[in-house]
Amino acid sequence: VQLQASGGGFVQAGGSLRLACAVSGNIFRNNAMGWYRQAPGNQREFVAGINGSGFRKNYADSVRGRFIVSRDNAKNTVYLQMNSLKPEDSGVYYCNFDTRGLPWLIRTDFASWGQGTLVTVSS
Repeated sequence: VQLQASGGGFVQAGGSLRLACAVSGNIFRNNAMGWYRQAPGNQREFVAGINGSGFRKNYADSVRGRFIVSRDNAKNTVYLQMNSLKPEDSGVYYCNFDTRGLPWLIRTDFASWGQGTLVTVSS
């Protein structure tokens, strides 16, 4: 199982970033995918999720209206477009999946995590 996030960086408040997570083909197909983040000293939290077809999405209240999750099933990749970034959006961003579907992505007690990508938003 490989989950590798990329696209992080340093951006000023109000700016945008687009994250990508490349996923092993055998776990990507038809599985709901989620984005998560962890700021220093904080617990990991759910950010956004998307079901296998890409038609259903879910967002944390803190990012709804600013972030957009999408997926390209042909490329086994899930994306997170982050707009109007705030300093509190800073952290390491990860992706993960759940075979049971979109509602289960809200949890964070996954057995394993792939490589995350660091996002730093300056004020």
